[in-house]
Amino acid sequence: MLPVTEAESIILNLVQPFSQKETEWVELSAAYGRILADSVSSKLDFPHWDNSAMDGYAVRHQDIQDCNLENPKTLEIIEEIPAGYRPQKTVQPRQAARIFTGACLPAGADTIIMQEDTQRQGNSVKILTASKPQAFIRHQGSFYKAGDPLLQPGIVLGAAEMAVLAAAQCCQVPVYRRVKVAIFSTGNELVEPNQPLLPGQIVDSNHYALTAWVQSMNMEPISFGIVPDQPEVLKSTINQAVEIADIVLSTGGVSVGDYDYIEQILSDLGGDIQVRSVAIKPGKPLTVAKFPNCIYFGLPGNPVSALVTCWRFVQPAIKKCSGLLPQLYQPVYVKARLKQDLRSGGKRETYLWGQLHWTDTGYEFELAYGSHNSANLINLAQTTALAVVPVNQSLITEGEFVSVLRLN
Repeated sequence: MLPVTEAESIILNLVQPFSQKETEWVELSAAYGRILADSVSSKLDFPHWDNSAMDGYAVRHQDIQDCNLENPKTLEIIEEIPAGYRPQKTVQPRQAARIFTGACLPAGADTIIMQEDTQRQGNSVKILTASKPQAFIRHQGSFYKAGDPLLQPGIVLGAAEMAVLAAAQCCQVPVYRRVKVAIFSTGNELVEPNQPLLPGQIVDSNHYALTAWVQSMNMEPISFGIVPDQPEVLKSTINQAVEIADIVLSTGGVSVGDYDYIEQILSDLGGDIQVRSVAIKPGKPLTVAKFPNCIYFGLPGNPVSALVTCWRFVQPAIKKCSGLLPQLYQPVYVKARLKQDLRSGGKRETYLWGQLHWTDTGYEFELAYGSHNSANLINLAQTTALAVVPVNQSLITEGEFVSVLRLN
């Protein structure tokens, strides 16, 4: 059995991130959740022009620099400038322009006086307090200069990035294509959820879990459904999957039973098997093979084991393949205080599922109720994190801090 960190290192070294050959252009409206494939710039300065950060009056600082409540200055109002309006006049000595937040600064003005520091009297305004020079002016290009890099490649385009692209008038965006992930479950005992369940049969929950998980990362799942434990059928399915997918996920058939054919088939098809088992609980029987254009993950059949191995090993691999920056595909661990004791056998690195909560004193980890058994997917619902019990440690007591793998 390989140690967890060694298995992780082997797997990530097998993965080659997408290159520029894997780039496609999409409309801005379809770019949310995609991974930016090239740096983006804009022809626009931000702000586009000098503008006001306040509702108030645009003035010349030299006209109001020594005024105060005892010595106010009265200025003539020559124009009103709402947002979206192009100023028509130049502010001359002892003049002011009424201006609103976001509106263009008129020529001649160099300072904004907040309306709270003024008293309007018809076509004139009394300035009660002097602002500093350049006060409340957002200068053209102070946020961003046209032509500079705006967004770097390898990031996920979320709501903030979409806003930036829209404001920059980037109507088409270069993104990496989605990672193609083939998914199938193996086993003569498996049935679909809509089929009658006979004695000895099991509903194939793994396919639904893994498909949803792949979709949650905005990747492309390719379903091969349930494949029986028949060597020729398995071989044909695996051969098709590794030809069309970047990543293949199969569940079951990777242990040492009489009906576990996956490893032999992978070898027969030319797969370079790099991982056969890992010192992790749950998830010990993990097979990883490299094909010329694909990485194959033979996951355990038990539903908890399948998801834990995906969260721990497959997720970083898929994210690296997708073109994400290294700091965005690495697993994220935090320290959290335990609300219950954690127990393990001590022989393998153990992952116990539950929920991570933020409190006034930091993170807390709450263990899921019920038995922590690799076949018990019932208490896996609402899992947000996995607490890690290291090898050679069988107990971490309530109140102690533990390393926790965040899942979202």
